[in-house]
Amino acid sequence: MGISIGLVGLGSFGNDFAPMFKSHPLVDRVALCDQEPERVKFWADKEAFADKFDPKDAFAEFDAILESDVDALVIITQHWLHAPMSVRAMEAGKHVYCAVPLISVPDADEILGWCDKVVETAQRTGQIFMFGETTFYRPQTMYCRRRAAEGAFGDFVYAEGEYFHDVDHGLREVWTRRLGSRSGREHAKELEAYKRRGIVGGPMHYPTHSTGGPISVMNAHAVKAAALPFAARLHKDHCGETPANETALFRMSNGAHMRICEYREIGHRGREMFRVYGNQASFEHDTWCDKTSTTPLTEKDMRDPLPPEVQQAFQGFRALLAPDRSKLSAKEREDFLGGHGGSHSYLVHEFVSAVAENRTPACTARDAAHYTAAGAVAHKSALRDGEWFDVPHWE
Repeated sequence: MGISIGLVGLGSFGNDFAPMFKSHPLVDRVALCDQEPERVKFWADKEAFADKFDPKDAFAEFDAILESDVDALVIITQHWLHAPMSVRAMEAGKHVYCAVPLISVPDADEILGWCDKVVETAQRTGQIFMFGETTFYRPQTMYCRRRAAEGAFGDFVYAEGEYFHDVDHGLREVWTRRLGSRSGREHAKELEAYKRRGIVGGPMHYPTHSTGGPISVMNAHAVKAAALPFAARLHKDHCGETPANETALFRMSNGAHMRICEYREIGHRGREMFRVYGNQASFEHDTWCDKTSTTPLTEKDMRDPLPPEVQQAFQGFRALLAPDRSKLSAKEREDFLGGHGGSHSYLVHEFVSAVAENRTPACTARDAAHYTAAGAVAHKSALRDGEWFDVPHWE
């Protein structure tokens, strides 16, 4: 017997995941929840959803789906809602998949407080919590974790990661859509309150695409952080007093050093990637390097296999998103991996199988806190022009 899942948040990113969760062979029932009724209707009216969706499982409010009997909730709402909704869901007896970031608000100490709350709630309730960090399942990360498990890196020396995403590369439009929603209009008032209190956020408050790779590969957490800010020059209209870029250096619990860049003003097409260096071997630019040789790798070389039945179930999921299947390319019709380096399929499968098997998922509440806290503390340092700060950790 399979599990039941409620999909909370059916905006553009939630829609990328909805057909995959519905298609997973271990999911028997899907519920839909969004404050915007047309988003629920988009999926409720699809013939392909009829075998796992009943009209009674359509919800317009989060409170209502919390009271339902679904086993688990997939929370892909606006980023300022992720941690509060996750805590409420676990308190209501639901397993939780939480999209990234764990939370992003201007106050770094508030972010750290929510890290504490999510970890504590998961431990106390015993509910499964999985963090949906896409970098965790990029092929490069999967490959490096395998090599780290073999001890092939030796002792880790240094790692670096970056998320280059210029404001002009779609972020303005994304932010406009976010603040234009019902919850966005409410959040806009909260942002004004932060501003009146003189609290300034920064790009390190959305750090997990850059911290997640190195931290998961090294299986270590940050213990010290120092960072420097870069004030907006081209994007002052968007960033205001918020630093456009932040560059951080971390001392890690394994003795290695880590450098992370979160940039929103950069002449670059965009990148979210990492490199890891040990005293025996290293990984950079899709290449395994030791002291005598280099081995270029393809994504197929690096990627873990999906179970065949899951791969088959996900095959062509994009057709459920397209109004006209005939306009899909052959590659899109055959796709079973999804976006962000093919990570979506792995994220869906890991959460569904963890709930079905009642086991701890690969990316836990503790991982979410470590990926998030590193950025929050780095931002505090950036506001003090590089002062070193201790980074909390969760056992």
